[in-house]
Amino acid sequence: MRIYMRPMTRSQATAIAASGSGRLALAALLSGAIIIALAPILVRLSDVGSTATGFYRLLLAIPLYWVIAIAMPAAGARTTAAPAAPATARDRAMMCLAGVFLACDLVVWHLSIRMTTVANATLLANVAPVFVVLAGWMIFRIRVTRTYLFGLAAALTGTLALTGASLSIGWTQFSGDLLGVLTAVFYAAYQMTVGRLRWRFRTVQIMIHAIPAGAAFMLPIALLSGEQLVPAAAAGWLVLVALAAGPQVAGQGLIAWAMAHLPVAFASVSLLLQPVAAAALAWMLFGERMTVLQGLAAAVVLAGIAIARRGSVR
Repeated sequence: MRIYMRPMTRSQATAIAASGSGRLALAALLSGAIIIALAPILVRLSDVGSTATGFYRLLLAIPLYWVIAIAMPAAGARTTAAPAAPATARDRAMMCLAGVFLACDLVVWHLSIRMTTVANATLLANVAPVFVVLAGWMIFRIRVTRTYLFGLAAALTGTLALTGASLSIGWTQFSGDLLGVLTAVFYAAYQMTVGRLRWRFRTVQIMIHAIPAGAAFMLPIALLSGEQLVPAAAAGWLVLVALAAGPQVAGQGLIAWAMAHLPVAFASVSLLLQPVAAAALAWMLFGERMTVLQGLAAAVVLAGIAIARRGSVR
């Protein structure tokens, strides 16, 4: 399988931005990225444990996905011949597997947010697209470009520099950074699984199977963790509802819709706004400042992700 994506030219980007649909899609994309950037802030504000927060994030999103599934027409499938629901046990198992990967991603990422800075946890989790292409090359022998390899090297170099800077600060933050990298691996596995399913099923149809499976997977982990499982006040429930309705459903939904109306290279690079927005919010709310070395390492990671995405396969 050899699929090559040529970088979008400046004239193509200008044409997209100038069109009415392009402006609407770009606004949706940037709004979705900012909404998702609220996720680590809400995790920090949650008064239940990190695993329990992830469990409620998925559990409270289930009815919202069902409402969307009922409201959306069946024409949302990738092709007119695509089934609206999984027809076999294998299809349902694949959807549940996607939910398990997402649950593992949330367990590790929410713990990372509590152990390191919001900026580091968010930035390292965004290395996932680099791992997606790397896994595609290793597993499916999908051809990669020299541009991608250069971006991969830059992103990994920045990641090593970022975690090294954290190690000089303390073991806890360094461990949190490592969990951030593991988050990217789990999210890459989730993206690849959903990507394979998306050719046959609507995104929302995948979600109404994957999200309950992810919540069921997280529940025993939360129970065995010894964490506080129930919010102490109504404000705690509001944080959890906001996490489910905002980053989990609205943020991801806006990005999914926008990605269908924008060139992949342009849209994926625009999503780099997410870690920048998360870092800015953490600085304003929690006073988390980055050192000069951390800032330089973060810039290298962002540049590496942008270059790797520009040279990625589709």
